[in-house]
Amino acid sequence: MRCDAGIMNVQTIALFPLHTVLFPGGPLPLRIFETRYMDMIRRSLKGEQDFGIIQIQTGSEGETSSIYSTGTIARIVDWSQGDDGILGIVVHGGPRFRVLQAETLPDGLNVGRVDILSEDPGTLVPTEYAPMTEVLEKILNNLEEQYTSVRRDLQDAGWVANRLAELLPLDMVDKQACLEIVEPLARLRQLQGMLRPSHSAEE
Repeated sequence: MRCDAGIMNVQTIALFPLHTVLFPGGPLPLRIFETRYMDMIRRSLKGEQDFGIIQIQTGSEGETSSIYSTGTIARIVDWSQGDDGILGIVVHGGPRFRVLQAETLPDGLNVGRVDILSEDPGTLVPTEYAPMTEVLEKILNNLEEQYTSVRRDLQDAGWVANRLAELLPLDMVDKQACLEIVEPLARLRQLQGMLRPSHSAEE
């Protein structure tokens, strides 16, 4: 992980293109059945290689021909395999990355040369965004088990913004836009702007 601004931390990782967005610190359940991705998961479980989830702009899942440039490292926190051979996993989001170059290997696995981005700096939630934190806390208190393993930090602006972006019923394009915003307070401002129209309609 890079520590100094402007210094790149370039790695080659496996890429999992999906029609979804994984946010740092958030959970995502996945069902794996393609051989290329079963092998990818096995390597990840052995600690041999990280993989990243990145949203597809157009096309089918598993293709890198049209993907966004920013994704998130996925860390496996739980897994199970059913009698049907399908592998079920739960991942938590690690740091974000920016794709520099992507290709598909002969075995069908997608890989990318990526720059691992810095984690959000610790930033307290300003008072003006306190109502958004209250909304998030209510949502989390009513969620299923997958959030019990997620560490809560309702005072941290980046954490609050990421959880709101992943949990609110936003279009995937809007979710991706939030993922790509580097500064935590700017991410909160973006979400506040997205929420205002619906709030006004209720008044």
